[in-house]
Amino acid sequence: MKKTLVIGASEKPERYAYKATNMLKEYKHEVVAYGNRKGEIEGTPISTEWPSSNDFDTVTLYINAGIQADFEQKIMDLQPKRVVFNPGTENPSFEAKLAAAGIEPIEACTLVMLRTGQY
Repeated sequence: MKKTLVIGASEKPERYAYKATNMLKEYKHEVVAYGNRKGEIEGTPISTEWPSSNDFDTVTLYINAGIQADFEQKIMDLQPKRVVFNPGTENPSFEAKLAAAGIEPIEACTLVMLRTGQY
């Protein structure tokens, strides 16, 4: 299974980061939820502390390009295999930096990828 960092996690059930966290667990992926407020998504804690491990297969983004600037280097330092830019988070500049660092940028929806077996 693919250990995944969800950036932009929220306790609000209508948010896609909330839905993705639950669906990733449903599909048996290990999930770390990171957000700007502590909380919980159906048993998964939302951390406001940046993860110290760098064993993530995937980082999935639910923050817009303007906010991403604060996280670009931190995400690259994690050295995930790929970063998923969910709809509304596309960022060609950051995507180019990831690709240059050997990290695959993917413009896609995590929910759709899971449901269609592409995750």
